Amino acid sequence: MPGTDPTPAKTKRRSNAWQTAVTVVQEAEPPFIPEGAHSMTLVIEFPPGDPGTPPHRHTGPAFGYVLEGEMLFELEGQPERVVRAGEAFWEPGGDVIHYQDGNNRDDVPLRFTVTMLCEPGKPMLTLVEEDELARLRDRRAPRPS
Repeated sequence: MPGTDPTPAKTKRRSNAWQTAVTVVQEAEPPFIPEGAHSMTLVIEFPPGDPGTPPHRHTGPAFGYVLEGEMLFELEGQPERVVRAGEAFWEPGGDVIHYQDGNNRDDVPLRFTVTMLCEPGKPMLTLVEEDELARLRDRRAPRPS
């Protein structure tokens, strides 16, 4: 047809939405990144009331975001805290013990995503044995009463 431009509307203009589309959820300066690290992104889902992973460590830093529910989060030397859907968390990895990542709610599931910078050739998660937890109990923040 005369006067009809065959170019689709999507290709005619550029969107400016990218200029306001970004929200910074957290910024962190990890203390180290393992040499030769590789990145791994996971989605983790715990049912209502699940205590989560037993105390553990990661070989490198981990950065997470709660997608659904509430996580009870606790790192060595820090008091436990609740991380809700839409909030972020991070941990430095290395020798730091990650005590809790369980579901804080009994009525809804917990879903979160975490991106880890892992040391090659080592497991991305290592459980901490009970005797070590007892030996290092002074590193744990006081428990709520």
